[in-house]
Amino acid sequence: MFRLLAGKPRARVRTIARDSLSITLPDGQCVELLRVRHPRARRLRLSVDERGARLTLPPRASDASGERFVLEHADWLSAQLAGFGAAPPPLQPFVTDAVPLRDALLPLAWREGRFLRLDHDADGLRITAPADVRLPSLRRAMRDFYEAQARADVGRWMPRYLPGLPRPPSRVRLGMTSSQWGSLSPDGALSLDLALVVARPSAFEYVLVHELCHLIHADHSRRFWREVEARFPAWREERDYFKAEGRRLKASLRVLLAAK
Repeated sequence: MFRLLAGKPRARVRTIARDSLSITLPDGQCVELLRVRHPRARRLRLSVDERGARLTLPPRASDASGERFVLEHADWLSAQLAGFGAAPPPLQPFVTDAVPLRDALLPLAWREGRFLRLDHDADGLRITAPADVRLPSLRRAMRDFYEAQARADVGRWMPRYLPGLPRPPSRVRLGMTSSQWGSLSPDGALSLDLALVVARPSAFEYVLVHELCHLIHADHSRRFWREVEARFPAWREERDYFKAEGRRLKASLRVLLAAK
């Protein structure tokens, strides 16, 4: 009798299911969320990062309960989204006329051609591409461009900080992370967030110095910060800059490259 009254239970979810949810908040703002039904989730969870808003549901939670949960936390959601600022438009072939680079907008010009090619000079960035260029290919080319720019910055700064270090980094890796700006692995590999190249150069340089100082002290002790202070006295200003602008910086590159 209880089963008849309660209705048919939701089938057990054994894999992660994802879809999108559009919901209008009480203030009139329309928000697009990633809705994730996770087999190991035990409660409803709402989160926001540079990739956008995400609603996680346990296997047996209804879609309606998830929407109610979002509306109940509408003020919190609006505040979190506002912290990331207005999201830039994604990369559009023959439409986008500027892209972020080193705390500025780099002019972007398009030209039709047989092969995809990027040229960067003092006037900006020029992209030659077929009229029907595929977005994945274009995004990969743009990511390669940003990585080359980041490596050029690292290559210009690093030599001045190597004296006094026990050893240089074993290698430098560039990727896109959700929270950290840099890290140093036990084998000396230096990892940096690619979004650093759209930040102001002094902030990027500070992160490089910060991670290089971990070659001396692996922790964040007073001795570590003394090493940072000796090499980069303005580190506090750059730390504050990341607190204020970090989310926007990460979001701008993720949207441009459609990175997950």
